[in-house]
Amino acid sequence: MRHMRVLLGVSFVFLALATSGEARAGDNDIGAASEPAFSTEPNTWLLGDWNGWRTRIRNSGIDFQFGYTNEIAYNAAGGTHSTVRYADQYAAGVTFDLERLVGIPSALFQTTITERTGRNLSDDAELGTLQQVQEVFGRGQTVRLTDFWYQQKFFGGIVDWKVGRMPYGEDFAAFSCDFQNLTFCGAAPGNIVGNYIFNWPISQWATRLKFGIKDFGYFQLGVYDINPRYLGVQDQVLPVWFPDSTGAMFPVELAWQPSFGGGTLPGSYKIGGWYDTSTADDVVDDVNGNPFVLTGLPPKQDRGRYGGYINFQQQVTSNLTLFLNFVMADRRTATTDRQIAGGLIYTGLFSARPEDDIGFAAGSTHVNSRVADVQALQNSLGQGPVAVQDSEYAFELFYTFRPRPGLLFRPNLQYVHLPGGTSTNDDVFVLGLKTSANF
Repeated sequence: MRHMRVLLGVSFVFLALATSGEARAGDNDIGAASEPAFSTEPNTWLLGDWNGWRTRIRNSGIDFQFGYTNEIAYNAAGGTHSTVRYADQYAAGVTFDLERLVGIPSALFQTTITERTGRNLSDDAELGTLQQVQEVFGRGQTVRLTDFWYQQKFFGGIVDWKVGRMPYGEDFAAFSCDFQNLTFCGAAPGNIVGNYIFNWPISQWATRLKFGIKDFGYFQLGVYDINPRYLGVQDQVLPVWFPDSTGAMFPVELAWQPSFGGGTLPGSYKIGGWYDTSTADDVVDDVNGNPFVLTGLPPKQDRGRYGGYINFQQQVTSNLTLFLNFVMADRRTATTDRQIAGGLIYTGLFSARPEDDIGFAAGSTHVNSRVADVQALQNSLGQGPVAVQDSEYAFELFYTFRPRPGLLFRPNLQYVHLPGGTSTNDDVFVLGLKTSANF
C-alpha cells in the first residue's frame, strides 16, 4: 500500500507539471488487449446507430459499450465423464471524453462493469487441465467493477498517464482472447501466476506511465496494488481500496512496433517483466529448507516474486498474422513456472467470406520441476502413488463466422495432451463454440 501511495503522489506531481502539454495520439499496437467483448467502432454495433443518436452522443463525448460472450464446451474424450458446460460474460462500459465534455485536453475516463455466469467443463468433468478450456469462466460468478480509470496524454502524445482500477492485462503483456483455451488468451503472466497477477475481469488499483519513442514504439512502467481480496465475490462493484495489501507490483515493458511492406504489415514485439514486493510461500521448502509435504512444517517465506515475458505479433501478408507468447516466473514461488504459445490467424480463407478468419495455436504450460522432484521423492519413499507433473500441451483450431457486423460464431476444436502435465490423466478432446456480440 505504501508503494502505491508513493507512486500515486509522484504521478499527481507529474500531472501538475505537465498539464500544459497538448496531446492526442492513438496506439497502433496490434497486440492490444481485446478481452472486453465489445468494440467502440460504429460499424461493429449489432443494434446499429439508434437512428443516429448513438453517433451524436459519441461525438458529444460519451461513448457507450455493451457486449456479450458465451462459450460452450463438450469433452468428447478425457475427464471422468462426457458432458456439456456453458459459461458467459456480460459487459457494459462507458468512455467519457473529458476534452469534449469539460475541456480537459486529451483526457478520458472509463468505467466498465462485468458479470460472469455459468459453469466450467474443466472442473465439472474433472479434466485435470492446468489451463481452462473455457477462458471466459473464472474468478467467481459475480458482478465486478472491471474498469474505473482516468487517462491523459501530454506533449503531443509522447507521455500517456493512466490511474485507477484496471486489469493488468489491459496494459502489460496485452493479448487478444480470440481462442477459447486459456493457454492462448489474455496476458500470459496471469495464466501461470494468477494468484497475484490478475487478468480481466479483475481490476486493482494501479497507475502506469507510458512514453512514446519516435519511429520505434514505447516504454512503460507501472505500480499495481497486490491484495488477494480483489479475487473475492463480495464488495466488488464499488471502487473501494481494500486494506491489508501484501505489497506492490512493478511491471515494465518495452515495445518495438515496426511496419513493413510500405506500412501495410504492422508488427508488435514486446518484452517485459515484473517484480512484486510481497512475501509468499515457497512452493517446496519448509522453514528449515526441507519439503513441507514430508515434514508437515509451514512453508518457507520468500521475499519478492518476479518474472518476464515476450509477446511477438507480426502481420506477414494481407491475410496472415503470426504470434508467439512466452512467459517465465520465479521457481521459488510459482507452481507453474513457464508457458509458451504460438499460432496464426488467417483472414478471408474463402473469397465469399472475406471477413471470416481461421486460427490455429499450439502451446504448453510447465509445472515447476522443483515441485515435480518432490512428487517423485514421495513415490520413492512409499508415500504415493503421486502424479509427477511436467508439461501440459494444448492445441486449438477455430473458424470464425461473421454473419453481420457485431456478431460472430467461432466453433473450435481443442486437444490437450498430458492434462495437468501428467499421463495419469487421459488426453482431452473438446468441441467448443464461442459466440460474441457487440451491441
